[in-house]
Amino acid sequence: MSHSRLHRASRLRKSVKGFTLIELLLVLVILAILAAVIVPKFTGRTLQAQQSAAKQDISSLKVALSLYEQDNGQFPTTQQGLHALVDNPSALPNWKRYIDKLPKDPWGHDYIYRAPGSGNRDFDLLSCGPDGQEGGGDDID
Repeated sequence: MSHSRLHRASRLRKSVKGFTLIELLLVLVILAILAAVIVPKFTGRTLQAQQSAAKQDISSLKVALSLYEQDNGQFPTTQQGLHALVDNPSALPNWKRYIDKLPKDPWGHDYIYRAPGSGNRDFDLLSCGPDGQEGGGDDID
């Protein structure tokens, strides 16, 4: 190798430097801080989206229950439950299929239906929310 080639190779090696351990640690700390700020925001949005989906399902089920009541003169009993919207519970002559399939709430649980409902309501319809337990402050109705 000629002297000029060695000189160029030496300069090239000097210009290609790696990161120091401190620089790498600094980048990792910055990424960790960004993750700590960003991840909770996405998590909150997921919960909001699930709550919104549960409210939409409940709204659709309430419409189906209203149609059932108009056709049959009463709401399904607690024992008949929401299945009365999918299958004719007792050979009702005016019954129609009100929904194709019973939805699960966004957390994979069945919606709770009771008739008559609490207070003066015709029925109660709710999702137990993320914890899957009725009560606890995260129920959606």
